[in-house]
Amino acid sequence: MRRIPLAPRPDWQAKADAIGFVYHATDGAPYWDETAAYAFSMTEIEDVLEPAAEELHRMCLDLVEEVCRHDALMDRLAIPREQRQLVRDSWSRRDPSLYGRFDFAYDGSGPPKLYEYNADTPTAVFECATFQWIWLEERLSTGALPAGSDQFNSLFEALRDRFKAIFPTGGYVHFAAEPQSIEDRQTVRFFEDLASQVGIEPKFVAMNAIGLNETGQFVDDAGDEIQAAFKLYPWEDMFREPYAPSLTGAGVRWIEPAWKAILSNKGILPLLWERHPDHPNLLPAFFDDDSAAAALGEEYVRKPLLSREGANIELVRAGASETVLDEGYGAEGHIRQALCMPPEYDGRYPVIGAWIVGDQPAGIGIREDDHAITRNLARFVPHYIEPAEASPTP
Repeated sequence: MRRIPLAPRPDWQAKADAIGFVYHATDGAPYWDETAAYAFSMTEIEDVLEPAAEELHRMCLDLVEEVCRHDALMDRLAIPREQRQLVRDSWSRRDPSLYGRFDFAYDGSGPPKLYEYNADTPTAVFECATFQWIWLEERLSTGALPAGSDQFNSLFEALRDRFKAIFPTGGYVHFAAEPQSIEDRQTVRFFEDLASQVGIEPKFVAMNAIGLNETGQFVDDAGDEIQAAFKLYPWEDMFREPYAPSLTGAGVRWIEPAWKAILSNKGILPLLWERHPDHPNLLPAFFDDDSAAAALGEEYVRKPLLSREGANIELVRAGASETVLDEGYGAEGHIRQALCMPPEYDGRYPVIGAWIVGDQPAGIGIREDDHAITRNLARFVPHYIEPAEASPTP
């Protein structure tokens, strides 16, 4: 794994706008960054990153099975008692999952280490599946990359095929998000387009426009009943909305399914460590109130069970805590994870997002921050796989 400086394409912004990737900058700061790219060998992809994602996915599914059998584990994950049967029934039916994203620390010299699993509402999928691939093709066509370079990125085709597998006969599917968020709305438009390619008729509805009719069914702003819906809105928030008591009886086929509420919780990190101690892809992790957490000493990362985009994550080094981005997370509890700094490239810290579609790895995307904690404004940097003859000798 190497970070390679590159000259950006002079017209990349116009090309991003043309496909709907209009959030390539935020408040004047670049989000998409092609002044560099990360180069991998095929061995790093096929023998390291891909099997790590596949094995962790299997371990996570085993954990869901166990959590669904034990209220004590549901308690640990702060899943409301009123919603536990919804979660269990969803798992019992094996309601299908579309996608998820593991976030890894990886520098090319050892096994990737799991930071967390974005299992419910991961973003950065549109730019990873589309604009990153366009970048590769254009860089190859101009000779900016070595001939024969590739990319670990079957995300577009895998997501499209997964929609077909989940909805083999097509039909109407609602797509829900907060329309005020440009990133969320464009991400959902991407999913709507994928779904329409396999015979699904998508209909967008704003999350705050979803209501209940007199029979307790969820309906959109036109009064049409919602029977299946992709939602870019986390289960932990849905569980705490006024409409939460109606989730169980409404019969909506949600994507992602309710059992993903287990895996989108950072409490799975100590649970996985407890079940797979010393696993090469896991970091030691403990619940905050567990006396065993003392084994981490004075260097660790303290994470809320439920948080997004690096918010309220506390980096502790030499017993001193660094300033956190406080967005109010943490009421449900915290975990502690062993400190594992991401690699540093001239003050830039990349984290690798490894995508799972259905049950299969489907590619990676890299986000890079100026801080060891990946936050909302972290930049997306493309990657490529070097042809064997171009890869440096280990």
